[in-house]
Amino acid sequence: MKTLPIFTALALAAFTSAAGAQKPNPDTPLPSDAHVVRGQLTNGLHYIIRRNKKPDKRAELRLVVNAGSVLESDAQRGVAHFVEHMMFDGTKRFPKKDIVNFLEHVGMRFGADLNAYTSFDETVYMLQVPTDTARLLNTALDIVQDWAGGATAFDPGEMKKERAVVIEEWRTGRDASTRIQNLQFPVMLQGSKYASRIPIGTKENLDTFPDSLAVRFYRDWYRPDLMTVIAVGDFDAEQMEAAIKQRFAGIPMPASPRTREYEGVPDHDQTLVSIETDKEYPQSSVDLLWLKPRDSIRTVGDFRRTLISQFYDVMLNARFAEMAQRADAPFAYASGGRSALVRTKDAYQLYAGVKASGFVRAAQALLDESERIRRFGFTQGELDRQRSNLLRSMQQQFVERDKTNSARYAEEYVNSALWGTPIVGIEQEQPLAAQLAPTISVAEVNAISLTLFGNKDRVALVAAPAKPDVQVPTSQEMIGVFAVAANATLTAYVDSTSNDALVPNAPAPGKVIAEHTLPETGIIQWDLSNGAKVLLKPTDFKADEVIFAARSPGGESLVPDADVVNADLSSVVMSRSGVGSFSAIALGKKLAGKKVNVAAGIDGTGEGVRGTASAQDLETMFQLAWLRMMAPRVDTGAYLAFKEQMRAVLANQTNDPESVFGDTVEATMAQYNPRVHLLSSALLDSVDLARAYAIYRDRFADGSGFTFFIVGSFKPDSVRPFVEQYLASLPALGRHEKVKDGGIRPPPGVVVKTVRKGVEPKAETSLIFSGSCTYSLASRYAFESLTELLNIRLREVLREEKGGTYGANAGGSCSNIPYDHYSLSVEFGSSPERVNELVASVFKVFDEIKAGTVSDSNLTKIREIQLREHETELKQNASWLNAMEDADEDHRDQRDFLKYPDQVKTLTREMIRDAAKLYLRPEQYARFTLLPETPAAAQPVKPR
Repeated sequence: MKTLPIFTALALAAFTSAAGAQKPNPDTPLPSDAHVVRGQLTNGLHYIIRRNKKPDKRAELRLVVNAGSVLESDAQRGVAHFVEHMMFDGTKRFPKKDIVNFLEHVGMRFGADLNAYTSFDETVYMLQVPTDTARLLNTALDIVQDWAGGATAFDPGEMKKERAVVIEEWRTGRDASTRIQNLQFPVMLQGSKYASRIPIGTKENLDTFPDSLAVRFYRDWYRPDLMTVIAVGDFDAEQMEAAIKQRFAGIPMPASPRTREYEGVPDHDQTLVSIETDKEYPQSSVDLLWLKPRDSIRTVGDFRRTLISQFYDVMLNARFAEMAQRADAPFAYASGGRSALVRTKDAYQLYAGVKASGFVRAAQALLDESERIRRFGFTQGELDRQRSNLLRSMQQQFVERDKTNSARYAEEYVNSALWGTPIVGIEQEQPLAAQLAPTISVAEVNAISLTLFGNKDRVALVAAPAKPDVQVPTSQEMIGVFAVAANATLTAYVDSTSNDALVPNAPAPGKVIAEHTLPETGIIQWDLSNGAKVLLKPTDFKADEVIFAARSPGGESLVPDADVVNADLSSVVMSRSGVGSFSAIALGKKLAGKKVNVAAGIDGTGEGVRGTASAQDLETMFQLAWLRMMAPRVDTGAYLAFKEQMRAVLANQTNDPESVFGDTVEATMAQYNPRVHLLSSALLDSVDLARAYAIYRDRFADGSGFTFFIVGSFKPDSVRPFVEQYLASLPALGRHEKVKDGGIRPPPGVVVKTVRKGVEPKAETSLIFSGSCTYSLASRYAFESLTELLNIRLREVLREEKGGTYGANAGGSCSNIPYDHYSLSVEFGSSPERVNELVASVFKVFDEIKAGTVSDSNLTKIREIQLREHETELKQNASWLNAMEDADEDHRDQRDFLKYPDQVKTLTREMIRDAAKLYLRPEQYARFTLLPETPAAAQPVKPR
């Protein structure tokens, strides 16, 4: 007897039970996840705990404070966010920077593993910690206890330094989008305190608020009844619950706590309109909103209603995506859906990127499609596809329930703590969805449109560049589009689909002619009859994930200068065009109910394919890979649509400071090499579709030059037929190609360039050290360790000691393709007045490292960060795939990935010192600075 695939069997069972069983009572409360321990202490503090072993030896801790910027007084604007910063600047048990130092010493990164955010209504602290010893986990809980228990130090010296850092964060976020947002928030949230409580605060208030106001905010709102402690990870749940009770039960409530009020957003009968322009605004847009009461999900009936709403939103967005694929599309792109606006209000939003001055046309198209759905509804085929996609997605989540990352659970529990939603868990949510989804009719989904778009609580927002060729509409014109839609002449949507097979004529299969097992790695190598090679790594890291890649050297490097643009954009042309007999839209419809995605492309050094699939959709993945390589197609209309989309995106790039700065850096570092092109409308117009297609076909013509990689939850025998059918059958031309050196080199000597662009009082600095080197695995490791040290020291000096920047970043690469070379960059933002001072500090850090001044503490941090990351990467499919590709490209032993800890043991301060001398040469670097067009006049600062 032939067995059905697991999802098919479960889906049929779900449909059968839905048809034959009694409908669940809609008033039944949603069940709770049995794997979650949830409780409340006598002082009011809540906790949520779950044991989860992915990743191993890690725990995700969260402190959720139900208080944010909306609770600030006028004098405290920006203080909620400032308090968040101060939590990392010392507590009674962890003075000054000891929290960051502790976590870095155990291998966690500041920013990636230790972070926080402040919003209107909440502040959330996040840290990941190792759990392989009780001491590490207990210390992390001590940190959270200090944060929650009133033990934050608020040292005046640290507050002065951190105030400067927060002001730099404010400065970093200043741009045209922020300026427009600050004008439109008061309209969108009219009559509400939210309109004047942007979490970052105002520059004036950040300069002048007394320290005592920050302490007061902390004392008022950081209290047990407004806090939830969340712990998810590889630990004993009972012991964790006991530890939380022991640490947090004794935190006292204030004698006279302030009332935690929830700010409302008043309803309004009229349509509120905000039309704003800014010289530097990157792209025109129109945003239509309908403010709604906060949604509540408590019962089975609520859950079913959210499924209906989800179907509506997904099908609406599918129509918008299909419209955007037309060359004459009324917008560049569009989207719609309901989401939380603030704690007390939702919004249903229709949004579009606008072409040229087509604001009214774009808004009309959004409303027309909504009106079309109201009149004619969705088709049964649209609903069937999205129902299939939903059930397949939830089935995969169910299968992966024991392989889900702890951070994902922690995020879900943060939302539950803030919004009061029940934690159902996929074990109960999936069968509930499988029972309810088949009972949802097209008529029920169509009925949603009757409730979404009323005449009240409506907001229309327009944002655009301030330039002569962009004509923005008037408020009356924007209000008028709502009435036009109701009377528009519309026809029903036609759902075009294809019953054709993906591959109607399968290629004649080749053979696996040799098999080798690579020692110690679990990697199997298959040599194919056409000369190609396949490296397979079966794993159990995920229950239902297979990832796939293919790579062949050559790419754009093998085409003449005149064809580089055609080669570069050929990937876009083909991806937008679909494959075989299927357009991109038709292909998406064909793949409904499958978890599979495959893309192909050409870059500067090679051509490749990447994909991912559920284990049950492996044949489809291989078919798509074959089609991407052997059956590309050119859809002229789709490319024209893409060109118009990009034209809208690029229309104001010459007025965007960051774009101008980035283009200057890229062109200068390539010495304006003819093979390096900056993206522009003219560049898109220059593409010859016939040449792009021919180049693409040529680059994928020789299957013998490819190495294929397959990693994930599969058995070799299960993929062998597909490998032979779709990979071993690829044509073999025996080209034996290599990457050609196109002569792109950085400029010699010292280059200094200043770009003056923008009105904000801020600067960006980029220092780029580049040149030739002797490439090896050892030299690459030394380079990597140097950048690790630079990130630590630059944060300590530029941010923590000097308060000169919100963040400094060092990064780069050391490569042997197409020649042995390196590039190391240091980037930071600051006030214009401090650029030279901070650059001098950066070079001082360079000099100290070159002198061998590398502390034992920082050496320990680097080693632990590297070892902890590798520990996690060893159990990640994507990390194995990257390591396999890397070793194959370098013609190295695949065991090098496993030997990385041995390499870490070799790290010395002398190794980093020598790397700094080699890569940070003062006679070979480029310095780029972005400054405002006009130097800002000094502004007096009020005394605190």
